[in-house]
Amino acid sequence: MKSGSGFTLIEMLVVVAILAVLASAAFPLVQLNAQRDREHELRLALRQIRTAIDEYKKAYDEGHMLKRTGATGYPRNLDELVKGVEDASTPNKKMLYFLRRIPRDPMFSGGPDTPAAETWGLRSYDSPPDEPRPGDDVYDVYALSAKTGLNGIPYREW
Repeated sequence: MKSGSGFTLIEMLVVVAILAVLASAAFPLVQLNAQRDREHELRLALRQIRTAIDEYKKAYDEGHMLKRTGATGYPRNLDELVKGVEDASTPNKKMLYFLRRIPRDPMFSGGPDTPAAETWGLRSYDSPPDEPRPGDDVYDVYALSAKTGLNGIPYREW
């Protein structure tokens, strides 16, 4: 009589097949979780930039910046939020900063060498909300991705 101390080839194939089925069932969940993470990053980045734009406008309205002729009080570009502006209301002209860095759009499909400011679509103060276009100032930002979020709303409308 032979002692059975190992697995047969059939048993090994059955185990591998079961593992393959389980892995194929888990893969969509991993992809869904990754998309949720990117959407969360998008929400945070949009909130961070929009809050900085609002703070810039508030500082302009409160007289912390010199008034420019024909200016709306919004930053001319996103880099202005990081580089800062002189506080005109203080005698030592200290700098006011609104962002530490510009976050990248996590839905941007371009290369990693693209500067973070160029990963966002810009909407100027005088452009309509349904047709945002850049202009002399930055009133709002939006994602350039044509994809739709898990909530059914296109990312560019977030």
